[in-house]
Amino acid sequence: MKFVQILIFSAFFMQLALGQEAPAVSKTEFSEAALHQPLFGLDGQQATAGSILEASKGKTVLLYIWATWCPDCLKGFPELYAFQKANPDVRVVYFSLDREEQRWQEGIRKFKLEGEHYWFKTDWKNDFTDAIDLNWIPRYLIISPDGKIAKYYAVKADDPELQQAVDALR
Repeated sequence: MKFVQILIFSAFFMQLALGQEAPAVSKTEFSEAALHQPLFGLDGQQATAGSILEASKGKTVLLYIWATWCPDCLKGFPELYAFQKANPDVRVVYFSLDREEQRWQEGIRKFKLEGEHYWFKTDWKNDFTDAIDLNWIPRYLIISPDGKIAKYYAVKADDPELQQAVDALR
């Protein structure tokens, strides 16, 4: 019996470790399906991922995918705040995977998240998250001023590769 418990416990933690595995391919562009994925702004208006990113053309963007129910997202806010302070020229765009619109909006206020905010009504699985091989949140991407993906995969705001990607775009 003890062996079975250890086996189940080990399998659980192996799944957690595998869930954070970086995708085999780092993409540099978003698929058409990803760009057509609907999201909703704080004003309730529907937009597409493509129109949101297009509005940021000419600027470097940190795209942050998160949810209020995600413990790692909440624990990472101090590093996110530090990144924003160190990079005031980087536009921060949040895509939320919250299950409820009210919780999403309350989370923005509670954690004083500065930037542009959008919500997937679809929860975790949708064309955008599929296209970026989303397997863990938080997830950070750096988008170059020309709309290309400069850093495809990071799960921590203090990942040195995020800052390196931003610096390379300056």
